[in-house]
Order: sequence, then C-alpha cells, then structure tokens
Amino acid sequence: MADLNTDIRSIKGIGEQRAKALNKLGIATLRDLISWFPRKYDDRRQARRIADLVPGESACVAAMIAAEPKVSHIRKGMDLVKVRAVDESGVLDITFFNQTWLKNQLIQGETYIFYGKAEGNLLRKTMASPIVEREGRGEFTGRIVPIYPLTAGVSQLILSRSIRQGLDACADILPDVLPDEVRQDHHLCRIGYAYENIHFPEDETALDLARRRLAFEELFFFTIGLQRLRNRRETVQVEPCGAVDMAEFYHALPFTLTDAQRRCVEEALTDMRSGQPMNRLCQGDVGSGKTMVAAACVYFCVKNGRQAALMAPTEILAQQHYNGLAPLLENLGIRCALLTGSTKAAVKRSIASQLASGEIDFAIGTHALITEGVEYADLGLVVTDEQHRFGVAQRAALAAKGQHPHTLVMSATPIPRTLALILYGDLDVSVIDQLPPGRQPIETYAVPGSYHPRVYNFIRKLVGEGRQAYIVCPMVEENDELPDERKAVTAYAQKLQAEVFPELKVAFVHGKMKAKEKDAVMAAFAAHETDILVSTTVIEVGVDVPNAAVMVIENAERFGLSQLHQLRGRVGRGKHQSYCILISDNQNEETKQRLKVMTKTADGFKIAEEDLRLRGPGDFFGERQHGLPGLKIADIGCDTQLLKEAQQAAEELLERDPDLRDHPAAAERVAELFAQASDTLN
Repeated sequence: MADLNTDIRSIKGIGEQRAKALNKLGIATLRDLISWFPRKYDDRRQARRIADLVPGESACVAAMIAAEPKVSHIRKGMDLVKVRAVDESGVLDITFFNQTWLKNQLIQGETYIFYGKAEGNLLRKTMASPIVEREGRGEFTGRIVPIYPLTAGVSQLILSRSIRQGLDACADILPDVLPDEVRQDHHLCRIGYAYENIHFPEDETALDLARRRLAFEELFFFTIGLQRLRNRRETVQVEPCGAVDMAEFYHALPFTLTDAQRRCVEEALTDMRSGQPMNRLCQGDVGSGKTMVAAACVYFCVKNGRQAALMAPTEILAQQHYNGLAPLLENLGIRCALLTGSTKAAVKRSIASQLASGEIDFAIGTHALITEGVEYADLGLVVTDEQHRFGVAQRAALAAKGQHPHTLVMSATPIPRTLALILYGDLDVSVIDQLPPGRQPIETYAVPGSYHPRVYNFIRKLVGEGRQAYIVCPMVEENDELPDERKAVTAYAQKLQAEVFPELKVAFVHGKMKAKEKDAVMAAFAAHETDILVSTTVIEVGVDVPNAAVMVIENAERFGLSQLHQLRGRVGRGKHQSYCILISDNQNEETKQRLKVMTKTADGFKIAEEDLRLRGPGDFFGERQHGLPGLKIADIGCDTQLLKEAQQAAEELLERDPDLRDHPAAAERVAELFAQASDTLN
C-alpha cells in the first residue's frame, strides 16, 4: 500500500515525463501532490447566453458549432483556428492560437461549453483561445474550477488530472493527524473531505469547510513547531558579551541616531549580554536606518574580541553595504573586507586566510561568505540583510561557521508586530518605527491610464533636470498559464525607447535574467548610464540610487499595498523631491480605496495594517493574495481569527502534553513540517 511519501512516479497514470514536469514545481511525493493547493477558483457553474456576454468578463457559454472550423497559417509558428458558434440569442466568433488539432475535434452541429474572456462589442461577440469541452463532460466547466500555480510543461489539465489520481491513490491512507478532541472542539471537517473539496469543491460551503480545516491544521502545527523552536533556543548557553562603552561609536557617526534606532540597538546588546545566542529581527521601513543598528552590533561584537559577518543577497547590495560601513568602522579600528563571487581568486585566498587567523574583524559579502574554504577564527555575530531573500538554510550555513553566534536579521518589509512574531517564529522582533529627520515625503498620485502622456512628459522633465525614473509593470498572465514577465518588460521597454523616449536611455531588468546580468543593469542605472529602468518587482529589494526621483507603477491594482510601499521606497533616497505615480484603469471601489491609502500615508506599518483590513477574509472567487512564507494555504493576513483559535488550541494541547507523547501522529507531523519548511519558517 502507498504512503504519503511515495514517489509520484508510482502513482497510476503519472508516467516518467509527467513526473519530471511535476518535479519542477517541487512535487516529488504523493503528499506534495495533494498539498499543491489552488491559488484561486473560477466559478463556472452558470452558463450565459451569447447575448448576455459582457466584453472584458470571463464566462461560460453553451453554443453549437455553426460552420466547419477554418485553419489559417499566419506566419512561422502561428496558426489560427477560427470557428463560429451560435445559440438562440446570438453568434460568437472564436479564435484558437496554435491549436490546429481542434479543427477535427469541433464538429459542426454539436454543442460545446466554452469558457473564456468575452471580447468584441454589443453586436459582435468574440473569444480568443477559450477552454472548450463537450456539453455534460464537466471537467473544466459547469463547476467551481481550481486554478493552480504552474510551470513550463505543466498545464492546468495535467495538474488537475494528476491531483485526481493522487487523491484516489491515498483515499484509504490519509491520516487525520489533528487530535480528535481539537477537531471536534473547533467544528472542523475530516481530512479526506477537506482534501477532496479543496481541489474539487461541491459548492462554496464545502470549499469554505475544507479550507478552514486545512488552514487551521497548518496554523496549529505551525504554532506548536515555533514554540518548540523557541524552547530549544532557550536551552543553548554561550559566553555573555562584556560591557562596551558605545560613546565612541555614537560620536563617530555623522548624524544622531533616532530614538527608535537607539532602542533597537539596546534590545540587541541586551540579547548579546544575556548568555544566550541573540536571534533578533530588526524590521523598519525603507530608509529607517537598520544598517546603523547592525553597525552598532558589529562594533559591540568586535570590541568583545570576536568577528562579525554581514551577508547580502546580491553583489551590488554587498558592495553598497561595504561602501557605507567600511569607512566608518575602519576609523574605529575595525578591519573590514568585502567578499563576493567576483572577488579575484588571489584576493579571496588572502581574505580567507586573514579571516581564519582573526586579522579581519568584519566580513561583508554574498553567499561567498559561506563557501567551503572560508573559515573564521571566532565568528560572534551574523547579520543578514533582507531576510526574505534568504532561506534559513543559508543563514544557518553562515552561523555554522561559528559556535552559536548571535544573529541579527534586517528586513524592510513592514509587518504588524503580532504577525511578525508568528511569521518569524523563533526570532525576537525589534521595530524601527521612526524615520530620520529631514527625509522629504514622496509625493504619491493615483491616476488612470489616460494620464500616460502627462506621466511621460513629467518623466521627460525630471530627466531633463538630471533625475532618473523607474517604471514597474506587473507580470502578464496568459490564459491562466504561466506569467511571462520577460515578454511584458522587454516589449514595454522597447516601445518606450522607440516611440516615447527615443532621446533617452531606457534599460530593463526582470527575474528571468541571470544574477550577473541583473547586477550589471542595476549597476549601470546606479552609475547614471541609463535614464529609465523598466522592471518587474525584481527591484523591490534593490540598490540605492539617490538620483532616482520618480517611480511609476503600471496596473497598480495588481500589487498588494505593502508591495507598492516597498516599490515606492526605491525613490526618495537622495536630496531631491521624489514622486510615485500609481496607474490603474481598474476603478472599482476596493481599488480606489486601496490606492487612496498609498496617497495618504507613508507609514509602512499603517499600510501593512490597512492591507490586512482591506483584504478581508480572503476572496476565493477573485485573485487571492497568497499566504506568507512557509504557509501553503493559511493566510495570516486574512485568517487572524482562525490563527487565534489555532494558537489557543496548540497552547492548550502543549500544556496537557508538552512533548506530544500522547499524540505521536501530531509530533511526527510537526517534525516533518519543520524539516521540509525550515528554509521558509524563519
């Protein structure tokens, strides 16, 4: 009999090729497969008449093929199949791209269900490449249909059928690891029902019950695991750091730290003097001065006779930290070095040897800091920048270079404190909730697409004054298949260069580029070799360009508020007045409200709170924002009430049974979860 760790290759109907494609998504076992949850759902239960189709809206329509499909060859790699379908209310012209086999499958006189976005006008209705199936088949129409995250070579059809086969294979072996008393006390459905209805829901009620059960279970085990991580940490003892007079450090700074920065420094130094390893998250808005908090900790650590290391996610950020910190710290007698992938071999060897002998006090770098052959004489402090770009495995690899070193994680993603405590699990949380004096607020405007000419003129004017601009566009999704960020960014950048700004230098960057290419484009922009940078959210965590004074965000409604705030933080880093322009043609009330928040406040924590409030309890029939890292189905932002319930249930269980001796299935599930999710739990 199969168990949940069975390789998917041994599941009936999943062959070698399909298994390889699923492996790209990280689906290797039966458990991975059935836990690949939909990212949204389409309600395709109601079929509309052709006459009632609304251009721009997706809908199902039952229509008869009126004439034989026609194939036309447009150019190499592009064939069209055109077909006319009718019902008693009107005519629908349908075009399929590169699906020539449909010519023989769509039979004149037969009725089919088509699901897609209606286009055209009131008189002539059209659809492009809709999903099509015979009436009554009901695989992709006539029901609530799950939409899954995909990768190349895996379609919705392949995933849906594979998951159906997976659920059938484990129907009799799905263990209900949630203790019975917890399930009954919280009115949760059984696990088999939950998995069946999260993937193939009978109706909204069944979907809500399924999701509530799975989200509760996830938050319940998450809470237990985090509590155990904390308990484990509290048992590790280290040599406490001695007292250090910090006055010399504060005098050396060219500015006075804010009260919030001083508070965060004190919290960190108290940890380092405590005799237990510090494990602290320092979170604050872009520009709030997290790096200076890190510098104070480095100074304190080195004056205690130990070494420190700071790891940044990209070479360009590591270089930026080095340029900012090395002059300050070297003036205070702290020997610094920069170590990245592109450090020349001879220099690398020299730095490695000086780290091993203790001649270098503070190393700043990328993953190069954790490569084999890099050893430290006595690593006492590990600082990681922008923690959500690192897995905990990489952070642990750096920490493993020392004997239980202190850890400080810097994150510029403002998260309400209660959520941060959950999300970052075994980290204590410090919040810098003040900006340094003198920073000019970024003027933020929300405008419709008809303002494009004015926006372009404004960019032209600012560039004429010597400034630079970012333009961010979201990924485009085609037929619910893969988002293609490359196409969106490249095409838009080319259009801007050729038609809008022929006299300026336009560059582009996207997530599919190799790290070196990305770094080169960003470095050129930082050096003012280009005027306008077109990008996806890859620049959300990026290099400081004090000269960039305008951030334009296209289709702003597609981003969460916190993400918009992060993007806005890319400008306003220099002495020039900066601007953020949010462009959106989606003028529904929710969008207007959300974008209005951005124009009214610059406080990242307020924005994060508002983001949670506006998103409400999760909208399953719209584009649902995903849960935070480490959670596959629960969304901490939307599931706050469920989270409280799950936490309370977990605490009660741990009070009665701290080691889960009476609940071995639950203990095993926690161990599995934390083994698999360890690189996203912190």
